Amino acid sequence: MKQGGDELVVDTGGKITAAGTQANTIANLTITANLAGINGTDTFMSAEQAAALGADLAAIATKMNAVIAALEGVGILKTS
Repeated sequence: MKQGGDELVVDTGGKITAAGTQANTIANLTITANLAGINGTDTFMSAEQAAALGADLAAIATKMNAVIAALEGVGILKTS
C-alpha cells in the first residue's frame, strides 16, 4: 500500500484518527422549513416560516462547524 509523501491512503472501512480517537458522527441534516407559497416577488413569509428557516440555518451551521472541527482535529485544516 502506498503511504506518505503526497498521498494518504485509507482502506475501505478504515478511519482517520487524531491521537487514536475518531471524530464523532454527525447526524444527517433534516430541513424543516416549509416555504410553500413564497414566490420571491410579492409574498412574504410568515413568522413561523421565518423561525423554521432560522432553525434550519442554525442546524446547518452546527453541522458545518462539526465537520470543520473534525478536519482540524486530524490536521487536514489548520486550527482556527
